[in-house]
Amino acid sequence: MGELTRGDRLQIMLTDAELAALDDWRFARRMPSRAAAVRELLKRGLTAEGFATAKSGARSKDYGIVDTAKAAGKKAR
Repeated sequence: MGELTRGDRLQIMLTDAELAALDDWRFARRMPSRAAAVRELLKRGLTAEGFATAKSGARSKDYGIVDTAKAAGKKAR
């Protein structure tokens, strides 16, 4: 059986709401790890977008997992 190797590491910072959304999605699909869930979500997102590139001048904060307005309203309840 072939061995899968990954040469590069990608580190990201998530808010509590984003991490909870990721974990909820992961557990609902019985994914083995957060890394596997992130890879699957990246694959789905890139496929849905036709492998589009980021707009010129886009910033990291422009790309969240959850809508911050919804997340803020959910915490207030």
